[in-house]
Amino acid sequence: MSQNVTLAAGAAEVVVDPGNGCRLAGLRIGGVELLRQGPRYGAFPMVPWCGRIAEGRFRNGGEIHQMPVNSPPHAIHGTGRDTAWRTARADDRSAAFTYDLADPWPYSGRVTQLVELTEESLTLTMGVETYDDSFPAQAGWHPWFLRNLGVGKDVEIGFQPSWQEERGDDHLPTGQRIDPRPGPWDDCFGMPDGVDVTLTWPGALELKVTSRAEWVVVYDEQTEAVCVEPQSGPPNGLNTHPRLVTPIDPLEIATTWTWRSLGLA
Repeated sequence: MSQNVTLAAGAAEVVVDPGNGCRLAGLRIGGVELLRQGPRYGAFPMVPWCGRIAEGRFRNGGEIHQMPVNSPPHAIHGTGRDTAWRTARADDRSAAFTYDLADPWPYSGRVTQLVELTEESLTLTMGVETYDDSFPAQAGWHPWFLRNLGVGKDVEIGFQPSWQEERGDDHLPTGQRIDPRPGPWDDCFGMPDGVDVTLTWPGALELKVTSRAEWVVVYDEQTEAVCVEPQSGPPNGLNTHPRLVTPIDPLEIATTWTWRSLGLA
């Protein structure tokens, strides 16, 4: 099992667990943990797809592939979170990790995640490459941010999406784009100028989640944590909005989380 990798910069510390899906096991600012701990914890990469695939099936040309249905009746959040990754390199403030795509994913390829920490920001970069057949893929991140940091009030979520993907009773986008509705949410939003969401813990911390990606899922239906998930396509996007990874055109996505203190030491 791969050992955890700890990065530190000033008052910021991040712990990466490559053996458990290369998830961020923790992010501490001034000694305060921002990510939920316990069974559903940290922040994990979603790859080679994000959110749900309808009934676990997707098409690539004339071929139909079946993924394990791990959130009946759908497949959810990719296979990378269930995989042990390899630490390619690590120093005090940055680290790189890889894993090779394998069953149950039907195509060969390599996924890389780069984690870079500064005193005021964390940048995550993910790439999906193929050296053989082309295939549709997605990538993104699923962080569990604590609703309350134990100092001050509950988090407030601020963002101005251009649209909301209408969600059907099956939790999949219907294909219709609607005006954004008030929460609580388990919904995908479009931000064509790039993801830009601000989490504010009044009196404690402000954290901005940004990305050049155009989609973000916001999930705040649980009492302990909220999720802000930048991703390269909408849920079920392998079927509805396929982005092909080819030998000369890898999929690349990045997100930067930038913070400033509103009272934390």
